[in-house]
Amino acid sequence: MNRRVATLMVHTSPLDQAGTGDAGGMNIYVCESAQQMAAQGIKVDIFTRRANNNHPDIVDLGNGVRVIHLNVGPIDGVTKEKLPALIPDLSAAFRAALLIEKYDVIHSHYWISGKVAMPVAAELKIPLVHTMHTMARVKNLNLAEGETPEPMIRVQGESQVVAAADALIANTDAEAASLVSLYEACPDNVFVVSPGVNLSMFTAGAGKSSARKNLELPQDAHIISFVGRIQPHKGPEVLIRAIAEMVGHSPMLRPKLITQIVGGASGANGAEVDRLKELVQWLGISDVVRFAPPVERAELPDYYRASDLVCVPSYSESFGLVALEAQACGTPVVASAVGGLRTAVADGISGVLVDGHDARAWSSVLARLLQEPQRRVLLSMGALEHASHFGWDATSRGTLDIYDGVISSQASSNMSAG
Repeated sequence: MNRRVATLMVHTSPLDQAGTGDAGGMNIYVCESAQQMAAQGIKVDIFTRRANNNHPDIVDLGNGVRVIHLNVGPIDGVTKEKLPALIPDLSAAFRAALLIEKYDVIHSHYWISGKVAMPVAAELKIPLVHTMHTMARVKNLNLAEGETPEPMIRVQGESQVVAAADALIANTDAEAASLVSLYEACPDNVFVVSPGVNLSMFTAGAGKSSARKNLELPQDAHIISFVGRIQPHKGPEVLIRAIAEMVGHSPMLRPKLITQIVGGASGANGAEVDRLKELVQWLGISDVVRFAPPVERAELPDYYRASDLVCVPSYSESFGLVALEAQACGTPVVASAVGGLRTAVADGISGVLVDGHDARAWSSVLARLLQEPQRRVLLSMGALEHASHFGWDATSRGTLDIYDGVISSQASSNMSAG
């Protein structure tokens, strides 16, 4: 049966480069899932708010996947924090678009999209599936030092979306439990589908030596990398402070140590990169920490392969795609023992999970791993094996099963109402 899916992600575009602005794992998730569904004959239209003039109203990504822009609000200067004011206008534009073609299901991503989709789904009697990606109540329980809590408008919005959705997709069992305990979601409406990794792009490739040659990095260096948006919640400062601790207690590691912070400023955190650069100088570790702008996805595998370790020190993480991508390239991951990272990283097998964000604890884990090359080899083998179980095809199959469920239950309720 030829299904047509209306995917909605208004606060960031699937055409934006991940690692910049508000573009991150969610962008990759939506695009990869859409392409996998398209391979199974499903037509997917991804609706997003126009935030630049670089693209036509409809961008055909091929194989039955399109990006459709909603021309709502000013093109420039609308931060994620200002978007809630545009929800009514976005709903009207989304409704108008859904009257042009018939859709079998709406799948909204992130709470603002859920709020936009709710009235449209109810009026047009189209089942609504929602994926949170991150949740305010979870973030507010795990804030970085000095980080601003998520506002009450978001907490209320998320609660309304949870109550309205026909199905909620969580990335992990832990996220599913949070939906039920913190948002009173009906357990029967909550489903767990793990995100994936592009196993044809993220591979061990020609290995570490070749990757270092491509990136002009020394073959004998100890390379630790952070990849992602530069915001307090992602924890880059934890890694920077851990590196300062490490060169203090293990000075013999310093001459060959390179720490790469790869990514761009996120959303409202425009000054965060400069603040971290100043911190690096103040800590006296400018010789071992390098900042790099976000890199194209096609180039990312070399950054992972070239690294001895990839660090994901987030304060909360619904999944942690960077951890999976790094492991698929054969690089062990050191990550916070929070949220989805407990699923994305097999502790002691594909990497190491660290409790808390104490710089000394992190530095001791990193120093020990750098000084145990044999252990890193074993973790590298475990990383490849662990990541191999997370293909996007499994994600799309699990999601399509949920679509089938809500579509048939909607059809039967429409028949009984009729």
